[in-house]
Amino acid sequence: MAPSARDYLVVTASYWGFTLVDGALRMLVLLHFFKLGYSPFVLAFLFLLYEFAGIVANLAGGWLATRFGIPRMLAAGQTLQIAGLLLLSALDPSWSAAASVAWVVAAQGIAGLAKDFTKTASKSAIKATAGTSSGQLFKWVAWFTGSKNAMKGLGFFAGGLLLDAVGFKPALWLMAAMLAVVLLAGLFLLPRQLGKAKASKTMRELFAKSAGVNLLAAARVFMFGARDVWFVVGLPVFLYVASWRFVEVGAFLAAWTIAYGGIQAVAPSLVSRSTDGLSREVPAARVWAGALLAAPLAIALVLQANVGIRPDLIVVVGLAIFGLLFAVNSSLHSYLILAYAGSEKAAEDVGFYYAANAAGRLLGTLLSGALYQLGGMTACLGGSAAMLLACWINTFLLPSHRGDIRAVKRMA
Repeated sequence: MAPSARDYLVVTASYWGFTLVDGALRMLVLLHFFKLGYSPFVLAFLFLLYEFAGIVANLAGGWLATRFGIPRMLAAGQTLQIAGLLLLSALDPSWSAAASVAWVVAAQGIAGLAKDFTKTASKSAIKATAGTSSGQLFKWVAWFTGSKNAMKGLGFFAGGLLLDAVGFKPALWLMAAMLAVVLLAGLFLLPRQLGKAKASKTMRELFAKSAGVNLLAAARVFMFGARDVWFVVGLPVFLYVASWRFVEVGAFLAAWTIAYGGIQAVAPSLVSRSTDGLSREVPAARVWAGALLAAPLAIALVLQANVGIRPDLIVVVGLAIFGLLFAVNSSLHSYLILAYAGSEKAAEDVGFYYAANAAGRLLGTLLSGALYQLGGMTACLGGSAAMLLACWINTFLLPSHRGDIRAVKRMA
């Protein structure tokens, strides 16, 4: 096997293990503290530092991966996640509500840094190992992203299952032990120099991105905000209130995310390809974004119409359709950021882009708790549609030819 393909597989497997644990952690925290009586808004607050830390981690992680190499950043992210899991397991039930919330928020902040250090390093590794073929790059990005989200789905299920089977603290200890094995494997198998390059020397240089990177980052803010506005708090609480058990809630979120990941993996076969990697892909992104916008609007309208079908079934079926459309959009965006990224500092461009991704998750997380508390699932879906409209508008501004990107870079 060629070294580049081997490194790609090692990075992918390493990120699988991390993502499995991260998905389980989210489900553990959400369901455990809802059971303890925390309101939807407070539940959203528990994840705010997690998402804010992701913004910082992506910006810093891209620069650090360029400066010190991708394997070291993978190891740093996994080490932080282990620390966050152990910190969370030290939570004492006898503490006051305020102290408990502060402790959980701090632990989640560490987990947020861990997740996005790991994500930025892993996504940058694809650019470093895929070669110059846009076709291979799209396929490797799609497979990586799709399989990663399938593992996240398994993590959601594992989190609900572990909470029912062994309880909160033992689940955290098991997850920390598993991640330690993944960490050691990555340290032994990856070349230390992977992804190293000359990093930016100033903040101005770090933020001087091409028009394609900037516009795609803006679209990403709204797209992931549109998902998390119902996914993070609204949907799990909605299903639990509809008498679903913890393991059933975890199983549905797992099935949704696994199916979403599977569709991401085959997205290249659903999109017409061009030789330059942009002229057909960018118009496709506009079409798929418009289709995605229609999904939450349709679900909200059916819920409001009171058609005599159980609301939880309407939401489950509607969000299955949303997941299909979202998966293709996400896969296209994940490809386009690497198509727009410069080869020398791809990790920095990817980090900037995923900082926008984290900003969207932060916005969606905050609104998920607030909107659900104000107007239930219908309000969350309305917020999702509003953000998808902004995402759709941004796609019409994306450069669709290589010459447009080069022109912008010469002017910078």
